[in-house]
Amino acid sequence: MTKLEMDLLDILREDCRLPLEKLAVMTGASTAEVAEAIDRMEKERIILRYSPTINWDRTDRERVEAMIEVRVTPQRDMGFDAVAKRIYRFEEVKSVYLMSGSYDLLVLVEARTLKELALFVSEKLSPLEMVTGTATSFVLKRYKEEGVIFEGEKSDNRLVITP
Repeated sequence: MTKLEMDLLDILREDCRLPLEKLAVMTGASTAEVAEAIDRMEKERIILRYSPTINWDRTDRERVEAMIEVRVTPQRDMGFDAVAKRIYRFEEVKSVYLMSGSYDLLVLVEARTLKELALFVSEKLSPLEMVTGTATSFVLKRYKEEGVIFEGEKSDNRLVITP
């Protein structure tokens, strides 16, 4: 990867709504170079999606989130990938991570109600033949996500310029 691409990834991670012109100024590249680099990273699946961080607690949307530690038996000749693929295809699953430690996969799930989430675990996830155990923890409150703090006043991180 080029320095321009790495710089763009750092900037876009903080604010993916910046216009090409501002990205060009911030990186010292031309607008065309920035556009080319972003297009290339999208085609190579380095940049997969542009997504906001939302504080759902400030909306009327009902939702329940949970993190499920899953212990599995890996599939012969496929390892954990086949198991993860089977799990991440469920609509309720938002993220799946292969982990080291006392469990194999960490599955982040979301449902409208606690009952829907419980039914997902008991009727879809746990019955899978490769799943040997689960431990579910419900998200009660989010304090920080993707570097964004949810509570408190918005701070101004700009440097002070003095005459």
